[in-house]
Amino acid sequence: MSTTIEKGDIEKQELRKQQLAQAEELLFAESHPESFAKQLYHGYFAQQMVFPYPRLAAAESESVAAALDELRRVCDQYLDAEHIDRNADIPAELIHHLGRIGLLGMTAPESAGGRGFSQLAYCQLLEELGSRCSSTSIFVNAHHSIGMRGLLLFGNEQQKQRWLPDLVSGKAIAAFALTEVQAGSDAANVQTTATPAADGSHYVLNGSKRYITNGAIANLLTVMARTPIEGSEKTAVTAFLVTPDMPGFQVVEPRMEKLGIRGTATAKLEFENMRVPAENVLGREGKGLRVALTVLDFGRTTFGACCSGAARSCLQLATRHARTRIQFGQPIGAFELVQKKLARMAADLYAMQAMTHMTAGLIDRGSDDYMLETAILKVWTTERLWKIVNETFQIYGGAAYFTDQPLERMLRDARINQIGEGANEVLTSFIGLVGMRDPGERLRRVAQSLHAPWKSLGVIGQFVVQEFGRLLGRPKITTRSDSLGDHARWLSKAVKRFGLSVQRELIRHREEILDRQLVHERIACAAMELYASTAVIARMDHELQTAASETVRHSHQAARLFLRQSRRRFEHAMAGNRNNDDVQIREVAESLSAG
Repeated sequence: MSTTIEKGDIEKQELRKQQLAQAEELLFAESHPESFAKQLYHGYFAQQMVFPYPRLAAAESESVAAALDELRRVCDQYLDAEHIDRNADIPAELIHHLGRIGLLGMTAPESAGGRGFSQLAYCQLLEELGSRCSSTSIFVNAHHSIGMRGLLLFGNEQQKQRWLPDLVSGKAIAAFALTEVQAGSDAANVQTTATPAADGSHYVLNGSKRYITNGAIANLLTVMARTPIEGSEKTAVTAFLVTPDMPGFQVVEPRMEKLGIRGTATAKLEFENMRVPAENVLGREGKGLRVALTVLDFGRTTFGACCSGAARSCLQLATRHARTRIQFGQPIGAFELVQKKLARMAADLYAMQAMTHMTAGLIDRGSDDYMLETAILKVWTTERLWKIVNETFQIYGGAAYFTDQPLERMLRDARINQIGEGANEVLTSFIGLVGMRDPGERLRRVAQSLHAPWKSLGVIGQFVVQEFGRLLGRPKITTRSDSLGDHARWLSKAVKRFGLSVQRELIRHREEILDRQLVHERIACAAMELYASTAVIARMDHELQTAASETVRHSHQAARLFLRQSRRRFEHAMAGNRNNDDVQIREVAESLSAG
């Protein structure tokens, strides 16, 4: 018995080593300056990366205003969200007009027929579309943000010239094919194989993909498949550009029946001895997961915009109903429990928009690393939208349950957001672990140095100086508006506390931190609140300098409420590291698993 347990432990340790090595290669192979979010885990606040709040240049602002007007006209005339949901199809006429106004190629270069818009501008347009129809916004997100994004970022000139013009005009549709039976959130577990021909002219793909948005209607798909590593028995994931006219490409199920976003064509695909020309490799062979993760970063950013749009619609519906629905002789909006719901919805919407724009701004400013920020944005906005849709549902009461109101559709549409493009539980653990990686590596180097301190005085000395500096001081956060001083001071103290808490948890758990997902969750929740509060303060500071006082008065009431509530959530997460039910949770779950 003991031999079996020891063997199992050894196998588990070996698997962990392999997973860690793969994660290190995938996430940290290239050296970049630490991102804004990663610096929070050290207790640092890189203000220059997020202040001032991003804004569009004057020329682009005019172009975006015109594009928004065009989009609204198209939506008013051609977009019927109920019809799309009921018929499980986005009309070709609507897709044509979205392409005509440039929405399907907004961030593509003008040389390829695109609009050349920034990520911030694109998010503003997707927020509007997200407020109209989740199916349509997901279709556009799948086409532009992830479907052709790999081609934009990693494609060579020949590939771009061949495919981009039709993709940006809407004549062709793009899809991103990663997900398989064994590769959902575990993106590295792709089983589809790509065997190179002996003469190097092509690859033969075999395997299947499922849950592929636009999969059955796409003219170009970015497909992930395993290729052999020369001189090794191991394989690595490579990205391929695939067209459905290739022999061996099969659409097994063009429109999988599903709960929500029914208008999207979510397909199941199979590849049987499908020959893909060698020139269709996207990026470098064996570097497909880097392509995938980079593409998903963009998709998660526009996810935030789509969720903000849907939340905005919910708030409008809830506010109108609270004003007009009379119960017990007065509008239900006069009751405090309804007021609480409305106020929290407004507060969270303000933060969702601020976080989306701040994250898009990081991309537009040329930051090399934003994977943590996009993960934070995706988790935070999808969780908030789910809460907002449910609160709107509750305000409507029984009427919301019936199909003559849009809320049952909006509820169904919102559920996938916490699963798609990385399940929120996986991303929450990712946020905790990736953020703690560099502080943990720093502590490891110091611990190793203590075995031979006379040889490592530089490492130890640097650590001591940094620790004294962190203990005696705190990050400097300045705002142009004096009225935000109290919030900036709290944020400064909270960032310092967070960095020290991360260090304590790393010392307390050591290597076991890798498996302590309840710790990851608390650390991630605290980090998300710091990021959200930063975005809200930056947005308020910008608006106080540029907008009329009456314009911002109501929205800033909601923003200040958000900062108060975010502070409490941060404190709750921090307190949980000292007082929690982790042991009891594991015991109960293990007893259930044991039967």
